[in-house]
Amino acid sequence: MPTDVTVVAPAPSHLAREHFGAEFTFETDCWDVHESLSKGADFVLLDVRGPALFAKGHIPGAINLPHGKIVTSKMAQWSDDTIFVTYCAGPHCNGAARGALRLAELGRPVKIMAGGVTGWLDEGFALQVERN
Repeated sequence: MPTDVTVVAPAPSHLAREHFGAEFTFETDCWDVHESLSKGADFVLLDVRGPALFAKGHIPGAINLPHGKIVTSKMAQWSDDTIFVTYCAGPHCNGAARGALRLAELGRPVKIMAGGVTGWLDEGFALQVERN
């Protein structure tokens, strides 16, 4: 008798390969972002949370641009082919997706960093805190 997991059969391998392969075009993870930042990132890391949360702790090297403020005029400082990686508080937050959607609507290449701040801390990486 099938369980809740197996009542719907897994996708055929060729469909699973397409699906999971496509995920990497939409997202990256905290470990890969950390490694890339340590080697000189070829992307712009955007913390799309509000300024108060950014000040309390953000990923070193990130730029604070809340998702609601991602507009054409704010993006003019970067070339059209600049790759952006967005993150927010964590899996419980959809801010990274909101920011990524806004960037995509502006024709910008974008990925989400899966896990956000929660994932970053779970990996044992430190946050930078703004001192007043």
